[in-house]
Order: sequence, then structure tokens, then C-alpha cells
Amino acid sequence: MIPLRKTLHVQENRTAKEVLSLLEKHDIDGVPVLKEGKYAGIVTRYKLFEAQFLSGMATDDFLNYVKAGDIAHWKDDSINEDAVFEKTLLLVKDRPLIAVTGKTGDLLGIITRSDILSQFQSAFGMNVKGVRISFTSVETEGRIARLSEITRQFHENIISLATFDETDKLVRRIVMKVEKKQNMDKFLKKLEQSGFRILSIHED
Repeated sequence: MIPLRKTLHVQENRTAKEVLSLLEKHDIDGVPVLKEGKYAGIVTRYKLFEAQFLSGMATDDFLNYVKAGDIAHWKDDSINEDAVFEKTLLLVKDRPLIAVTGKTGDLLGIITRSDILSQFQSAFGMNVKGVRISFTSVETEGRIARLSEITRQFHENIISLATFDETDKLVRRIVMKVEKKQNMDKFLKKLEQSGFRILSIHED
């Protein structure tokens, strides 16, 4: 989360022109709106232009007389600071930022789409060189533990690990990134001998 003290925001009585000027000056896509210190929605560049088009007003009239509070969206749609990270994925699809609020509606800060993408890059180890191995495993109890045992046996350092197909009761896909070591071929062979079917190997 970017804390409020570092977050650009506007009061609900600011004009659309002032909001647009702020967005253009800082080259950002949206800002949270405050009303009497409380979170009151988000104004994005796209939503601002859409509101102007739908209003039927002359551009100058719209920019000078319509207020930020009038065109703010997602007024009742924010997350609290204790929300799990995954929840942000459901909200960031159609907006450039998400508001983080306290129990009384105070704006605590924001999470941007860029922040979320950065966390995904970190989760998949995209910023660290290594070998990315994609494989499948029969969905049985103890398979992740077995995988961990093999990596420990070969002294592999796991950079990232992700599993997919959680609803499939038979087969699960696993993507693991490890540091490149000289015994990589033996490590891969051991995985296959243990029932893990290698799909692809990519070094970066």
C-alpha cells in the first residue's frame, strides 16, 4: 500500500478541470476523492471523459462546474488494510487503483495496478535468474512434500513455486523456479522418476 501521505488525492468539491489537470501533471490514471476526510470514490481519466460525453454538456462547462464528487466511482468499493492480497485481483481489472480504508471510512492509502503486477513478478521470481520448470503431478496427498524432499536432496534453492488447477481432482500443474546448478539434469530425472511429468524448461 502507498500510504495517504504519499498519495495524490482530491477533495470532493474540486472541479473536473482541477482533477484532470492533476492527472495530466503527474501522468497518472486516477486519484481517490475525499469528503470531510472520508473516502468518497475514485476519479479516473477514462471515467471523467466518459462522464463528460454522457452529460451532453459543453466541455468547458463540464470541466468548470462539475465536481469530483459528482463523477467519482467505486464509492462503496474499497478494501481494508487487513484484506488478503488476492482480493485486489478482483478489483483491479477495471480500475488503475484501489482505495484502502480504515474501519470508519478514512482513506489510509492506495494500491495501484502497477504495485500488484510488481508483486506478481516477485511471486514468480521474474526478477531473479534461474530455471523455470513446468510440470504436472497426480493430485494425491503429500505431492508437494515429496517435491520439497527432492529439492532438498539435490540442494536446490527454490526461487518461486506456484500451483494451478486447484479444482482438478486428478492432475495439478506446478511451476517452479530454481537456481541453475550443475546437477540440474539429475534433478529433473529424479522428478520424472518420482511421477512428476515435465512439460517445459526455460532458463532466464
